[in-house]
Amino acid sequence: MAEPAKPTQLPFDLALTPGYTRDELVVTPANAAAVAMIDRWPDWPSTAVLLAGPAGAGKSHLAAIWSDRAQALRVTPETIGEDVVLAATAGRPLLIDSVEGSLDETGLFHAWNAAREAGGHILLTSRRFPAAWRVKLPDLASRLKTATIVEISEPDDLLLIAVLTKLFADRQVQVEPHVVAFIANRIERSLATAMHIVDRLDAVALARKTRISRALAAAIIGAADQGQGALDF
Repeated sequence: MAEPAKPTQLPFDLALTPGYTRDELVVTPANAAAVAMIDRWPDWPSTAVLLAGPAGAGKSHLAAIWSDRAQALRVTPETIGEDVVLAATAGRPLLIDSVEGSLDETGLFHAWNAAREAGGHILLTSRRFPAAWRVKLPDLASRLKTATIVEISEPDDLLLIAVLTKLFADRQVQVEPHVVAFIANRIERSLATAMHIVDRLDAVALARKTRISRALAAAIIGAADQGQGALDF
């Protein structure tokens, strides 16, 4: 007679979301310059600061920290209307996150001028440097040359390990340091990927009622690499 299948515990989706506070920020050489610039506000060297770096490098985390501290108005890059210009005229800081595709060049130019005259600030984030934005408005191109650009590198090993350790701790899950290091060395160098892998490991380990081992981590990462994100419990 076949042995009954080992029961599994279906994990509850607790909708854990990453924290975006200053205390939760992990600082390493990969992001130290950007963190220093955010901490330095409002003593910025220019009206506008651009955080540039690859996807998953932590730009949104830093932007959220600054936005909360500065009480900034979040602005959509594609549409920068009169209300945004009026806010900048009143000195309110502006956050323009993820300048990747379409950009309201005229709107940004007017908002930039208003912020400069009011002594306000603008924080922009992008995967690319302004030279790759293909700005057509000469006046805006001129303004962009005055922006302070801070590059954020891909997460280094120290940052990935620290983030993974914190993500597991947030879930009250104990994982051996050598397993955390194994995960950091195997996954894409992205904070978003780290969060996804931790979510999957936590869910599968809970369902199987087992610890997160190197073997389990290898299986989950392997499935993710092959596009099989929903590895069977």
